[in-house]
Amino acid sequence: MSGHVAVLGAGSWGTAFAKILADAGRDVTVWARRAPVAESIRSERRNPEYLPDLLLPARVTATADAAEAITDAEVVVLAVPSQTLRGNLAAWAGYLHPDSTLVSLMKGIELGTTKRMSEVIVETAGVAADRVVVVSGPNLAPEIAVEQPAATVVAGTNTARATLVQSSIRTPYLRPYTNDDVVGCELGGAVKNVIALSYGIATAMGFGDNTRAMLMTRGLAETARLGVALGADPITFAGLAGMGDLVASCSSPLARNRTFGEHLGRGETLEQAQAATRQTAEGVKSCLAIRDLARAHGVEMPITEQVERICHEGMDPRLAVDTLMSRTAKPESYE
Repeated sequence: MSGHVAVLGAGSWGTAFAKILADAGRDVTVWARRAPVAESIRSERRNPEYLPDLLLPARVTATADAAEAITDAEVVVLAVPSQTLRGNLAAWAGYLHPDSTLVSLMKGIELGTTKRMSEVIVETAGVAADRVVVVSGPNLAPEIAVEQPAATVVAGTNTARATLVQSSIRTPYLRPYTNDDVVGCELGGAVKNVIALSYGIATAMGFGDNTRAMLMTRGLAETARLGVALGADPITFAGLAGMGDLVASCSSPLARNRTFGEHLGRGETLEQAQAATRQTAEGVKSCLAIRDLARAHGVEMPITEQVERICHEGMDPRLAVDTLMSRTAKPESYE
């Protein structure tokens, strides 16, 4: 096994993460689905489709051949859309080194199975759960690409592997913290996408700071409720992978879920919003899986329920607001 790192996925975060790894001293091979993108990264050190102004370090190369990227890699970073993970990884698993560390950058819950991304990795690749590490936090790729100070969480049940990934992404502009709460970090990253959709919807509808603060705080509450039901540490949701990621995704116009939500809040259909944004808003599909996961565990997630209805049942956002505001009053609680 060599010391190089494979990054499978050449989207915004995969591209920025390759830069981070290279700046931290690792040799990186990016897998790009389209050969012209891989060629541009190799020859011009730029990704023409994502972060095109970013000049990648010389340690970064690229290929359209997944086997070439993965073979003998010490660390394999998975940065594809969450709903495509199972199909892609099934094709890639045979190239993995028996002791490689698998890193998930994905923030979603799989449709149909309601599995977290680390669970999909374990099941599809046939690896032990302690080989999987999750990276999550307020990590908007365009800001990290220009080296604005940021922090992230590296979550894994195997301390040595989590520490390996931590050291592999430690740079002057990115501070990684380790955590052993994989469940909490993954749920924080997945549910915040749904809450960011609601935030974008509310913003486009003209609601002010009170409404938006309500959505963030009550959104965090329903995230924590689901997390606790699944065995997560509630403290995780007060940290970078919980509140931190939620605040960034809701408040930043760079966040694709918030932006997608703004299109919906202006009365556009799901198809119109998709055509306008041209990027994957993970919360649109994940809201279905998160709703199903919550129902299976008897957890109330009213904001998630309304976002699902707006996205997939054509509910008028104004009616969704009325539904949320007319719910039976309860004491404020995360339980």
